[in-house]
Amino acid sequence: MIRLQATPPTTVAEAIDMLQAAIAIEFGTLPPYLYAKFSILPDTNAPALARLNMIVNQEMIHLCLVCNIVNALGGSPQLTAPVYPGTLGNIGPPGGEPLVINLLPFSPDAMGQGMAIEEPEEVPDFPFAESLEGTGGAVTIGQYYAMVDAFLATLPDSAWTVGRNQITDDQFFAGQLFAVGCYADAHQAISNIVSEGEGAKDDPLDFQNELAHYYRFGEIYYDKVLTKTAQDPGYQWGPAPLGVDWNAVYPAIADPGSHDFSQDSAAAQAAQDACNAAFSGMVDALQQAVNGVDGQLGAAVRKMFELRMAAIAALQVPLADGVSVAGPSFLYVSTGAAS
Repeated sequence: MIRLQATPPTTVAEAIDMLQAAIAIEFGTLPPYLYAKFSILPDTNAPALARLNMIVNQEMIHLCLVCNIVNALGGSPQLTAPVYPGTLGNIGPPGGEPLVINLLPFSPDAMGQGMAIEEPEEVPDFPFAESLEGTGGAVTIGQYYAMVDAFLATLPDSAWTVGRNQITDDQFFAGQLFAVGCYADAHQAISNIVSEGEGAKDDPLDFQNELAHYYRFGEIYYDKVLTKTAQDPGYQWGPAPLGVDWNAVYPAIADPGSHDFSQDSAAAQAAQDACNAAFSGMVDALQQAVNGVDGQLGAAVRKMFELRMAAIAALQVPLADGVSVAGPSFLYVSTGAAS
């Protein structure tokens, strides 16, 4: 599970630093979620794929909303491409090991990792309709955001700048992405982020009455539809299966960024170069978008599509062992385009 080391901020600069760490976390979830999604074989696992698509889209929204808050406070959001395996934002619990995130193909381990990332403060003990075995200052992501929110509530109106480098829904994510110009906007953004990730206490639904990310991953992990019941605690896993086929996946290696591609074919190396170029272009476009450059959110979405196409190509090129393949490494290669 992710537990963050944090103390409540007392200055705007400290709040911006905490929000910058939150940006690293939101950004850092995208590659592992995308890797699992890309590795699913075509025309299979439709229910799981639909849930992963929703999670990825909402993580993009969360990233932009946190950047909007930073911009409204006068800061400049910075996107730093993560390296896998690694920790999200390089923060972890005092006296314990931080959660190390890997790039994993679609599998129970990948979905369990997603649950660990999104785990709420208290996990409701929802029963299974059929027997199925599951698997100090430290705070959850939700508690971490609550610290920042509590401080932001104390700021005067003069601390906020209206319209500064804001990303809105005029290009994508209609009705979900909005500008931040005051505390009420920031509070709504934080509430949405926490609600969509963890749900509410004892309630798996977010503010849109949809399952929060933790429970979407849970449905895939357990291969059980989370079902509302009349008995306490109000939900159960199953009895209906979601319909997961763990075998319908490319034989992709874990953590391709740690793999030595010099021993593989020229085609495999070229496929990785294409993936890295598309990912780097996406990062550069996102960086420009959060710095107020018009039209760059659309450019980032187009680069994500290019990354998907490059990933599909890479997943079909055998590695030197003749069996395994590699999805995108999500390695950033500087293009000089970010500002």
